[in-house]
Amino acid sequence: MKTTVDLPDPLFRRAKATAAERGMSLKSFITRAVEQSLAAPRGGWGSALAGLPQVPGETLETVRRSIEASDAADLSLQKDK
Repeated sequence: MKTTVDLPDPLFRRAKATAAERGMSLKSFITRAVEQSLAAPRGGWGSALAGLPQVPGETLETVRRSIEASDAADLSLQKDK
């Protein structure tokens, strides 16, 4: 099926150059890109967070304890009012 897609000039030039570097036609390159995008698992927070660095469990525990202590202090201040 034929269709018209309006791409920003810089994106079009990158796609065309990348296709040429890979020895592909622009049509094949775009077809493959769309197929890969559709085959990829749907995002959500999991995929957005997947690229972030992992925090060691002991660090998480230290942060959790600090938050609990801070919350306890805040609650005691509120009771004093």
